[in-house]
Amino acid sequence: MGIVVLTDDRVPAVVELCRAALDLPEDAAEAEQIVTRLRQRPGDRRTDGFIALVDDAVVGVVLSSLSSRKPDRGHIDLLAVLPSARRKGIGRALLVRAEADLADRGATEVWIAGNPPYYAWPGIDVRYTPAVCLAMKLGYEQDRTAWNMTADLSYDGSPALRSTAPAEERLAAAGIAVRRATSDDLPALASLITEHFGGAWYDEVSHSVDRTDSGCHIAVRGDELLGFAAYGSSRPTWFGPMGTAPAAEGLGIGGVLLRRCLRDQRASGHEQAQIGWVGPVPFYSGSAGARIERVFFLYRRQL
Repeated sequence: MGIVVLTDDRVPAVVELCRAALDLPEDAAEAEQIVTRLRQRPGDRRTDGFIALVDDAVVGVVLSSLSSRKPDRGHIDLLAVLPSARRKGIGRALLVRAEADLADRGATEVWIAGNPPYYAWPGIDVRYTPAVCLAMKLGYEQDRTAWNMTADLSYDGSPALRSTAPAEERLAAAGIAVRRATSDDLPALASLITEHFGGAWYDEVSHSVDRTDSGCHIAVRGDELLGFAAYGSSRPTWFGPMGTAPAAEGLGIGGVLLRRCLRDQRASGHEQAQIGWVGPVPFYSGSAGARIERVFFLYRRQL
C-alpha cells in the first residue's frame, strides 16, 4: 500500500470510491458533488488530497484544508476507505499524512469538522462509528456536537411545502417583496451578512446565487434587504444558511424564505432536504415540520 498526492486524473476514481465507502445512502448518492465542492476551495485555502493505492487501485482518500478564518487551523474534510480495505491501518495512515501536510502549511491544530463555505458535514456523523473510533485513538478530543434537521419533501401535503402565498400577500401589503436573488443582489447580501452575521456566511450565500443546482431567496423593502435564505451551497439537498435583519424579525419573513427554498429543492427532484448545522430547532420544526435526524461529533487536536 502506498500513499500519493491526489491528482485531477484520479478524481473520477475517488468519486467511485466514495460511492462505495460512504455507508449512508444520502452521502453516497452525492459523492460526486461532495468531492467537487471540497476541491473548489481557492488560493492558500486550497483543498489538498492524498489517496491510498493497492496495486494502483484507489482504496482510500483524505481531503484537507486550512481554515477560511484561522490560517493556523487545519481541517479534515473527507476521509474514506473501501469497506474491503478497512482494519488494515489505511485510514490511520491517510489521516497522519494529512496532518503532516497541514503542519507544513502552518497549521498548529487540526479539526475534524466542516470548513465553510466548502464542507460536506459539520463533523463526523455518529453513525460512522469507525471514524469516531479512529479520531479517539489518534488523540482527538470531542469539541462539540452539531445536528441537522430533515424536512420531508416527498408528498404534496408536507408542512415543508405548504403555500407561502397568504404570508407573501401580507408582506406585500407592508411594502415587503419576496423574490429570488440575482448577482445584482450580492453587494447588499454582503453588507447584511457582514453587519449582522459576522460575514462568515457570505461565501456560502454567494455560491448559491445564479447556479443551476442551488439558489437564494430574499425579502426586500424598497432598496433595503431584510432577509435571505439559501440552499445548495455545500450539497444539493442541503438548506442554509439563512438570516433576517434584527429590525425585521417577527414579520414571518424567515418561514416564507425557508419554504420557497424547500419548494425549489422539491422541484429539483429531492424528496428531503437537510437543514445543516442547525441553530433554532423550534423555528425549523414549526415552519417546515423538520425533525432532528443527523447528529455529528466535532473533534480537534493540537499538532
